[in-house]
Amino acid sequence: MMNPLDLPFNAEEMLAGLKPWIETESPTFDAAAVNRMMDVVQHELAALGGKVERIPGRMGLGDSVRATMPHARAGEGGILLLGHLDTVHPLGTIDVLPFKREGEICYGPGLMDMKGGNYVYLDALRKLFAAGIETPLPVTVLFTPDEEIGTPSTRELIEAEAKRHKYILVPEPARPDGGAVIGRYAIARFNLTARGKPSHAGWQLAEGRSAIAAMAKKVAEIEAMTTEDCTFSVGVFNSGRWVNCVSSVCDAEVLSMAKTQELLDEGIAKMMAFNSTEGDVTLEVTRGVTRPVWAPDQAGTMEMFGLAQEIAGEIGFELSGASAGGGSDGNFTGFLGLPTLDSIGVRGKDLHTLNEHIFIDSLVERARLAAALYCRLGA
Repeated sequence: MMNPLDLPFNAEEMLAGLKPWIETESPTFDAAAVNRMMDVVQHELAALGGKVERIPGRMGLGDSVRATMPHARAGEGGILLLGHLDTVHPLGTIDVLPFKREGEICYGPGLMDMKGGNYVYLDALRKLFAAGIETPLPVTVLFTPDEEIGTPSTRELIEAEAKRHKYILVPEPARPDGGAVIGRYAIARFNLTARGKPSHAGWQLAEGRSAIAAMAKKVAEIEAMTTEDCTFSVGVFNSGRWVNCVSSVCDAEVLSMAKTQELLDEGIAKMMAFNSTEGDVTLEVTRGVTRPVWAPDQAGTMEMFGLAQEIAGEIGFELSGASAGGGSDGNFTGFLGLPTLDSIGVRGKDLHTLNEHIFIDSLVERARLAAALYCRLGA
């Protein structure tokens, strides 16, 4: 049998295949756009011989796609390739951040997080099938539409599917040093609403009570609670429509990251303490979606990581492993105690910005890692 490390991976071929993925923009909150991306992937999975299911979206979000890949024991639990196809970039970002290559770098919205990794791991399957190589364990692919907003609509689907499998591969982008993630910090989201008293800003300014001003003060207080082990960030702030009106309602969203569950619980308590029903301006704080702590050093995960390090050494690079912030759907599978290897996708920089890009040499590097993992897990 051919060594999976010797499969004919080609970076130029992968870039050509990635181009329509990146140019099919898929911001989370645009279900139709996400579903267009699911159409692209559904077709590719079918072309690979997969038995493909389209799982309708809910909560106003996009669909999911699940594919049982060809195998003598197809449908049995084995390896789950788990990824998301939504991005943080709104429609039209492709006009200011076009898919383009400059030397050894390639740019594009969602290329690093995480369409690049998803594509590479599918390309590894494509090359294995073309070479007639059957993996020891059957592979199932699950692509979801809502990871960038905390996975509110598909967590149950992910957990139910993951429990059927022995190993979970999550090709989120690699850590800054190129390393994998073997644990993740907890993430909590909060929705805040300040309510004041409206008035005409030019005629009766003193009669009003500005929800914007009150929320702005709370933003400073909230972000001042940040420590190295538990952070607080206000990422959404919405209010006002007419400049000549004192705004009576202001909404905001807060993200908190904590290294341990105990620290997260403390952070949640601090956030909930901002609830106030007294005074001229009230503040309501409600919990949003939460990602649980995925504790590092779990036996099954560490065995997978050890194998990945061994493979990386054969390819010619060193693979580190660590816990990380920036939650992913690996939080859920790791929290369940399922062997999970996360952030084994492409290397790059500046995800979630208008400079998002990948290092092209990581495409073949990670495809070889993927092919060898498919072939050695369960062997």
